[in-house]
Amino acid sequence: MIYSNKWALVTGASAGIGAVFADALAARGANLVLTARRKDRLEALAADLRTKHNVKVKTIAADLADTDAPPEIARVLAADGIDVDILISNAGFGLPGFYTENEWPAHRDFLQLMVTSYAHLTRLFLPGMIARDYGRIIHVSSVAGLVPGSAGHTMYGPAKAFLVSFAQSLAAECEGAGVNASALCPGFTYSEFHDVNDTRGLVSQLPGYMFMSPEPVVEGALEAVEKGHVVYVPGLWNKFTVWLMKALPRPWGAAMVKQQSAKFRRQSGE
Repeated sequence: MIYSNKWALVTGASAGIGAVFADALAARGANLVLTARRKDRLEALAADLRTKHNVKVKTIAADLADTDAPPEIARVLAADGIDVDILISNAGFGLPGFYTENEWPAHRDFLQLMVTSYAHLTRLFLPGMIARDYGRIIHVSSVAGLVPGSAGHTMYGPAKAFLVSFAQSLAAECEGAGVNASALCPGFTYSEFHDVNDTRGLVSQLPGYMFMSPEPVVEGALEAVEKGHVVYVPGLWNKFTVWLMKALPRPWGAAMVKQQSAKFRRQSGE
C-alpha cells in the first residue's frame, strides 16, 4: 500500500470520507487530484496535504451533477499529462422525504451524481489503467445498497445497490489486468452528510455503536481493494446487519426495515 508516483482522483474530497481518503492516500505517497464543488475547501485541504505529506495536489472545482463535469475533468488532466491510477468515487448527497415530495429535476441530478458520474469517470479512466497494468477503483456505496429499500430517501438505496453490482462486474472484467475494483459499503459514519441533508437531529438519536469514524472506514477500504475484496463492509455492527438481512427470508428483512424506517420517521416528526 505504497502509492509513490501514482495519481489518485478523489471526488467529493472537500470533507468527510473524501477528505480522509485524500489524507490516507497522500500518507502513502500518492499525488492527488481533488474535486468537489467548494473550491475554497479544496484549496485549504490541498495546501495542508502538500505541507503534511510533500505530495503534488491538483484541485478541480466541479459539480458532478452536471453531465459535462466528468469529461471536463478528464480533459484538464490529459492536458496536464496526469494519468489517474487510483479512482475514489465518493461524491454524493441524499434527498430526504418520500419520492413524490421532490420534483423530477432533483431526482435527475441525484442520479447523475450518484450513478452516472461514477460510471462515466470509470469509463474515462479505466482504459488507461488497463493499458498500464495497474489500477485501483473504489466506489463509495453503503449498507443501504445491501439491505431492502425503505420509505424515504427513495433513490438512495437503489443507487448504492447499483454501485455494488457495478464494482462486482468491473472486478470480473478486470481480473488479471492489474486493476482491482471494490465497493465500500459503510453504515452511519461521522461526517457532514447528515448536516447537508438536514437529518442530523434524527440520526443523533441513534445509539453510538451504530456510528463509525471515517478513518477506520477508509483504512479498511484501502486494505480491501489491495486484497481484491470486491465488497467491503466496515464495522462489526454493519457486518451483522448485512449478514442478518441475507440470512432472513426477504419478506422478513423488508418488514424489519419498514418497521425501523417508520419508527425513525415518527421520531423526526415526518
